[in-house]
Amino acid sequence: MPYTYVVSVATGTQGRSGTDNYIGITLVGTEGCSQRTRLDKPQHDDFERGSVDSYPVEVQDKLGEIVLVKLEKKKYLTQDAWYCRFVSVRTPGGDSVEFPCYRWLVDDKEVVLRDGRAHLPQDDKSSQFTQHRQNELEMRRKAYRWTEWQPGFPMNIDAKRHQDLPRDVQFDSEKKVDFVVNYRNAIQNLFMNHFMHMFQSSWADVAHFKKIFLRIKNTSSEYVMQHWKEDFMFGYQFLNGCNPVLIQKITKLPDKFPVTNEMVAVSLERELTLEQEVKAGNVYMVDYEMLDGIKANDTDLMTPQYMAAPICLLYKNAHDEILPIAIQLGQTPGEDNPIFLPTDGEYDWLLAKMWVRSSDFQHHQTVTHLLRTHLISEMFAVAMFRQLSAVHPVFKLLIPHVRFTIAINTKAREQLICKRGLFDKANATGGGGHVQLIQKTMKTLTFRSLCFPDMIKARGMDSKQELPNYFYRDDGYKVWEATKSFVSDVIGIYYSSDEKVQGDEEIQTFVRDVRDYGMKDFRHCEFPRSLQSREDLVEYLTVIVFTASAQHAAVNFGQFDWYSWIPNAPSTMRKPPPDRKGLANTTLIMDTLPDRGRSSWHLGAVWALSQYQKNELYLGMYPDEHFLEKPVRESMETFRKNLAEISGAIKTRNQSWEMPYYNMSPDRIPNSVAV
Repeated sequence: MPYTYVVSVATGTQGRSGTDNYIGITLVGTEGCSQRTRLDKPQHDDFERGSVDSYPVEVQDKLGEIVLVKLEKKKYLTQDAWYCRFVSVRTPGGDSVEFPCYRWLVDDKEVVLRDGRAHLPQDDKSSQFTQHRQNELEMRRKAYRWTEWQPGFPMNIDAKRHQDLPRDVQFDSEKKVDFVVNYRNAIQNLFMNHFMHMFQSSWADVAHFKKIFLRIKNTSSEYVMQHWKEDFMFGYQFLNGCNPVLIQKITKLPDKFPVTNEMVAVSLERELTLEQEVKAGNVYMVDYEMLDGIKANDTDLMTPQYMAAPICLLYKNAHDEILPIAIQLGQTPGEDNPIFLPTDGEYDWLLAKMWVRSSDFQHHQTVTHLLRTHLISEMFAVAMFRQLSAVHPVFKLLIPHVRFTIAINTKAREQLICKRGLFDKANATGGGGHVQLIQKTMKTLTFRSLCFPDMIKARGMDSKQELPNYFYRDDGYKVWEATKSFVSDVIGIYYSSDEKVQGDEEIQTFVRDVRDYGMKDFRHCEFPRSLQSREDLVEYLTVIVFTASAQHAAVNFGQFDWYSWIPNAPSTMRKPPPDRKGLANTTLIMDTLPDRGRSSWHLGAVWALSQYQKNELYLGMYPDEHFLEKPVRESMETFRKNLAEISGAIKTRNQSWEMPYYNMSPDRIPNSVAV
């Protein structure tokens, strides 16, 4: 007596996800295996984009519980790729079994899928399942190989071009991620073509930057343009700008920064000495020591470029504003490295602040943005693909947050950084300075510094009472806790004890792969080599999700707001930092700021980098149903509700602020590194 199973196959909705090739399926059950059945409906276009097609599979004997399905793709006329979302099998008894896929089949390829329930490796008692996991991971390790982009960097995937990547982590649309095309489109959209032909020419006056600035209306950037010279705006950016990760409360002044009470007394408001203000917790500092000794861009012989490694002293006044009170443009004090003060001449003080802002731009782009979100996220992603099988709950949890990080970084290495051009021309760390800076930073990076609460506390910035308007911290705490709570819920579903974590070979190998290969030369960074408890695992995974989503959003999408007014964030400086007071005037400032061409590249870049993708998936959105278990779906819904509450509270708060802070609002946080 024949039995009929009904197989439903869902094709992807992205471009070119359908196929005209032959698709065959084999059902594997606990009591038997079906013959390979070709899935085909006469007079019907099978496997079209976005379709769900159903087919009968007839067998002579019942197969028992369906535990595996094997999909096979064979060439018909021409070879094409096919993206399968899922396979659903309805048994003769009316039960339905789901097999998530969410991957590409290319060439003549087969893929074996397990049912959608998540499984820890130690819970698989059948040798059939164990062998399936081993086969999957062996293939993945061959496809996802470690390599070193630059000495002294975290390791990355072994692929020189985007098209060399495994198909499952390539972008669905090349057009969306062609950075060179995006930049050129930005230049055209911003009507800056005219200025590109005057690449070496200086602007005549600061006001002339408006010629490229006012092409796009943006309330925040216009507010920056109006107030950029003011000390309150300068200080505010250390809290809620693009690089809110360097400011720290100090308990004593470093010897290399010999600021005296006499120098700054006029800036202090509480009738306390500088030493007393420090003890009271009202003095902060930003130190760009990492930039010291970094080679400035020398790729353009016609335009020398310069860098500095400033130290800036900041004071919290009686209105809780953070104001600059002293700036030293180098790390070594001396007569040729004066300490600039608000009481100096207008242009001396303005130029000193410009140097700090330019240094902040360099640190932000290379360290805060590139290294600490993009490169770190890619390292975690490569290790995940190498060591966690598709049925592992942690793979299901992480893949929405890291899947396309590899493609973004590979495309950036291919187009922006490895080729002379965009990066080299417009940025002071072009021509190799960015490599030096990452290598230097890696000597001090630690795993704990990726844990948001630890990073905030280590800088003495954790008290809302002492510093009430640090929105990056306040919103970040909320998103971190919501994310950690969600991760904890999911981990609690699959791990009943700490021993379960300790006995999970895939998790332990994943963590070791990160430490021993991804961070192979950086034992001092203290990445864990094993995880001993559920609490350890929850924190580890929260770091990965938060870094790829919230932290990246916080330091990426505000770039047009803060950087589009070029004098507020010069991407390069064309004159050396002043070695004495009294030198600065309008001419020196304009000759120091970026020229017309570099300004145009800068503006085009920050505009392109600040754009959200069409149909962006934001934090908490999981349209690919990797998890089928009801408790996980309930946890996802709770997560979304918590994030919505955070977004609502941020929106309410921002209504009373002229410069609202949205960079950590969950409704503006993509699920993963997005650009």
